[in-house]
Amino acid sequence: MHYTIFDTPVIRTLMRWISLFVFKMRGWRIEGRFPDIAKYVLIAAPHTSNWDFPITLCLTFALKGKIYWMGKDTLFRWPFRGMFKWLGGIPVDRSKSNNMVGQMIQQFSSDENLVLTIPPAGTRSHVMKWKTGFYYIALGANVPVVLGFLNYRTKVGGIGPVFLPTGDIHADMQRIRAFYSGIHGKHPVQEVYLMAPSSPLITAAEMQEGC
Repeated sequence: MHYTIFDTPVIRTLMRWISLFVFKMRGWRIEGRFPDIAKYVLIAAPHTSNWDFPITLCLTFALKGKIYWMGKDTLFRWPFRGMFKWLGGIPVDRSKSNNMVGQMIQQFSSDENLVLTIPPAGTRSHVMKWKTGFYYIALGANVPVVLGFLNYRTKVGGIGPVFLPTGDIHADMQRIRAFYSGIHGKHPVQEVYLMAPSSPLITAAEMQEGC
């Protein structure tokens, strides 16, 4: 994969100390650590605010991790292409003629090390469904899913359990939702349906349009 801010020695060290200081001043606690696994999908949930991204970056620096994230290819146009890629962005084509899940499976296949961060909700608005692209990426690439979280209510952020998808998406999604049931985003009203055990999943056809 391409060179990122997490590979830049001086900035990486500086950002770690800044991140630890910010967490301490804001009263946040960090739990867990990045697993010693070369490739996996990292869930970022709940996702209800624009603040989730910078806090996730701070958490990554604090735990000495390295992550990548997907973004619409239109975000990577000049003059921002270099900056977004340096921050760990991977441009993907989200047109209907392209399979985003397939693109990411291929990315896992071609890289020796890749931690791909994906918010299951796929949006910061009040949505009714979890998108399941992250699940099918992990299943197709035969890599684990790691549960990352930011709990604004308790001010705890970190890395949770690791599990390998079984292929039974409904059973696996219940396990995932059970973990996140007591974790709350910055705007809890937007996560009511995301956390409901009986909430429907995006269909396979809908999944082709994005993760």
